[in-house]
Amino acid sequence: MREHGNSQEFGSAQLRLMQGLAQEVTVLRPDVLVGGGTVGELAWNFGKDRVAVGSTWRHRLWPRADGSGRVDAWAWAQLPFSVTRTNGSVGTAHSANLTWQVHPDRPDLLDEILLWYAEQAEGIDRCVIPQDADADMRARLPAHGYTLDEEEAGDDGDWHLWNARPLANLSDPVLPPGCRFRSAADVGPQAATRAHQDAWHPSSFQSNAMGGVQAVWPYRDDLHVLVEAPDGTLVATAIIWFDPVSRTAEFEPVGTHRDYRRQGLATALMWHGMHQARAAGADTMLVACVGSNARPAARELYFGVGFTPLSRDVPYIQRAPKGV
Repeated sequence: MREHGNSQEFGSAQLRLMQGLAQEVTVLRPDVLVGGGTVGELAWNFGKDRVAVGSTWRHRLWPRADGSGRVDAWAWAQLPFSVTRTNGSVGTAHSANLTWQVHPDRPDLLDEILLWYAEQAEGIDRCVIPQDADADMRARLPAHGYTLDEEEAGDDGDWHLWNARPLANLSDPVLPPGCRFRSAADVGPQAATRAHQDAWHPSSFQSNAMGGVQAVWPYRDDLHVLVEAPDGTLVATAIIWFDPVSRTAEFEPVGTHRDYRRQGLATALMWHGMHQARAAGADTMLVACVGSNARPAARELYFGVGFTPLSRDVPYIQRAPKGV
């Protein structure tokens, strides 16, 4: 039995099934977790973007044959879209992107996923970004017309590292004088939204996006941590997504106000957040970051607090025929 999906049917029930498979893969093969396909990243991307660009999403689930109600695979195609940022500018994605996950015992479904994706994004440049450890997907991509995206995979490209750290031997956070830690439970959604916008200016993140994020599992406002400056400005922000099944917690996203960088705020927030995650029951912390040498800031932040790489993603692309 197969279940097909479209943007209208893509709701919280489907998301939870997708997260359920992500939980299994986190336990069995964390090195092949697809970027955007972790428990936390699924929640973050679904919650913040559903209202703005959900009409451009397509999804499909492959239910498990044992009647458990779980899935062996899922695929989420994100087609080209445009969004308006807080400064009035417009951001546009011109290519399609595939997020997917398969149970490690069912690599045979990868070909079906790629054929389905080709149908959904016909005539559009199509991106597929597996982890370097995902030999099953990487072996199949050339037969489906994909080639390595040399520009994106290069030293100054936009590829990411997937990193982990045991939640042991944690240092105590040190904040600049007068700063203090807060949570979204303390400050409320409006202030938390502003903190995100200040960290990623110009941002397409609006108040309805925060409402969407806070409505999805496993968001917890006590694990949405922030730093407040002496004047009351929220100057750093991070959401921690705790998964009790894998006993992992993930930072997504992490940002510092554009006027308060290089003061150690993000480092202090990382240590604070990891203490909070451990208190919630996590054994391992996860985070993704840009890995290229041309953009080392995030990598150096996470390595500086003890993260080490599990894997890196490897961008592939299939260009649409010209004139299509």
